[in-house]
Amino acid sequence: MDHGPGRNYTRAGAILLLTIGCLYVLRPFLAAILFAAAVVISSWPLYLKLRARMLGHRTLAALTMTLTLTLLVIIPLALVAWNLADNIAGAFDQMKAALSHGELLPPQWIRDIPLVGDQVDAYLRQLVASRERMMELAQRMVEPARRALLAGGIMLGTGVVQMSIAAFVSFFFYRDGEALKTVIGAAMKRIMNDEAEPVTDIVSQTVRGVMYGLLGTALAQALVAALGFVIAGVPAVLLLSVLVFVSSLIPVGPPVIWGGAAIWLFSQGSTGWGVFMLVWGFFLISGVDNVVRPVLISRGSSLPFLLTLLGVLGGVIAFGFVGLFIGPTLLAVGYSLMSGWTHTKDPIVKQKEQL
Repeated sequence: MDHGPGRNYTRAGAILLLTIGCLYVLRPFLAAILFAAAVVISSWPLYLKLRARMLGHRTLAALTMTLTLTLLVIIPLALVAWNLADNIAGAFDQMKAALSHGELLPPQWIRDIPLVGDQVDAYLRQLVASRERMMELAQRMVEPARRALLAGGIMLGTGVVQMSIAAFVSFFFYRDGEALKTVIGAAMKRIMNDEAEPVTDIVSQTVRGVMYGLLGTALAQALVAALGFVIAGVPAVLLLSVLVFVSSLIPVGPPVIWGGAAIWLFSQGSTGWGVFMLVWGFFLISGVDNVVRPVLISRGSSLPFLLTLLGVLGGVIAFGFVGLFIGPTLLAVGYSLMSGWTHTKDPIVKQKEQL
């Protein structure tokens, strides 16, 4: 009697159970591992050049790449998360104290708003004059806003922890990357036969394109925003610049930051600088997204707007802060593979045509 098919099914079942068990064990670190893999795939050519300059020392080159990631990303995010969580509670306590004493008055620039300025100013003054209405407003809006911002600070702090784990994992991915690539390539070849190599190319090109597009655009917008904040005299430039960096991963995110800075300038009586901030934000900060992102992401898959938005939101829900990067990347890989398998688009051919 031929027991070959039965043994094959038993072997497949055992492999499936083993895979499920491994994923269950690694579940707490899955987000960090995925983020580390995306970072390593994106920066692998740079690592190879660095290793060549270091005369082939894999460990030293991997350590240098890991320390660079820590210094450029993790430490600034940790400082911002610490300052954000530390200052939010104090700022809202001062706001509540001012509300309880009736010391808040609407700024002059509100009255200058066309059409609705006088009505809004009158309503705010009536609100300030009535302590009961002020306290009701404070209870309904100020406290929920404080909790939301604190939750954002906690999420940012959790992201720092996840990125720290990802940096630790990325060291081993860099050092042993070639061995891992050989093992994964052999496994994919046994599963997909001749389709393994094209799929590997699609995945690597897509991951690099999306990561370059996300991080490169975010960094460019943050630098341009920081320059504008410095010129306009906006305080907390580092904090606002990091917020621009993070919010740029979300569609229409940066205008919330530089728009808030413009409103602050108007409230301080700096109407000219407020107008400058609006112009700078609209044409330069947000304009970077229309120029830099297509250039950087052209090496990979151009993810549709809806999938980008769903990838960001779903990634945050599933993985926390690092899901901002993981979500769009995973959807882009799936989108590219599906397009290749259905022959509706070949990302590699498209890239070569663009080059």
